[in-house]
Amino acid sequence: MIIRIHPRDISPTAPLAEALGRPASGQEGLTEHTVVAHWPGLDYYTLDDEQKTWTSAEWAEHLNDPSWQHPFAVSPQDDRRAIWHADVRLHPSDRDLTGPEWSEIAHRIARMAGIQRPGDDQGCRWIAVQAQPGRLDLLANLIRSDGTWITQHRQLLPLLGVECRRIEAELALRSPRPDLDPEQTPRFTERSTEPANGASPGTTDATTHLAGLLRQLADENTGPLATVRGLVEHAAHRLDRLPHAYGPDAGHQLELIARRLHGIQQDLDATAAALPATARPVPLSTRTTAVPPTPGARLIR
Repeated sequence: MIIRIHPRDISPTAPLAEALGRPASGQEGLTEHTVVAHWPGLDYYTLDDEQKTWTSAEWAEHLNDPSWQHPFAVSPQDDRRAIWHADVRLHPSDRDLTGPEWSEIAHRIARMAGIQRPGDDQGCRWIAVQAQPGRLDLLANLIRSDGTWITQHRQLLPLLGVECRRIEAELALRSPRPDLDPEQTPRFTERSTEPANGASPGTTDATTHLAGLLRQLADENTGPLATVRGLVEHAAHRLDRLPHAYGPDAGHQLELIARRLHGIQQDLDATAAALPATARPVPLSTRTTAVPPTPGARLIR
């Protein structure tokens, strides 16, 4: 699961269009299958006989109302960009989630982000949009109904990453590196070929060690190829969103590279399984090598 926080915006129109994958419209109604969660105060905001299915343009207007109602509310940075937007993307091999599961993810992310607080029905307005496969978008206006601006945690992205790891574990979703702290640079362990105590390994011991090395290279959780594949997938997602013509094409090429890397992992694992093994493990020393992060990347797997 990847979560990303977008730059704040002064209007919800563009973020909502990005969440939908198409421009907001005054003709298209969004049902509960698309808007899978929202701020609890909306139940008190709408009348019992009022239409529950709003158009995307009406949802945008609803999110923008606090900015009009409180024209002097500003952020701690003294700006008026009150629209907060984050998106969560599942791994391509994850199962399809149900509506209640998407809603649960939305509420948990909203609580961790500080846009929903238990018992606060007059808090900021937010909605969760599930309009594209394997993706959930949260949009909120950080101006509360009383005109105060919600102050979010300075280390919000790492906190959201930790919450994503918990959600993945509970919903049995794919997490390429679940044992790593989201703030840490991905690392892998490279094992040396020298046996302990200076002993000369036999042929079976050598093949056992080589099989272990191949499995480590192919490991989906901590292996270096999984780390590289994750970075390639991140770059593909970012390029795919660029408005330039070359963006989607380059993103598609990176997706193909990621698939080939996955195929190499599978081949290495199959080769390791074909090598003979012994009952006596060979103690191995370790050396940790850091993989440099992508410059400016704000994505978390």
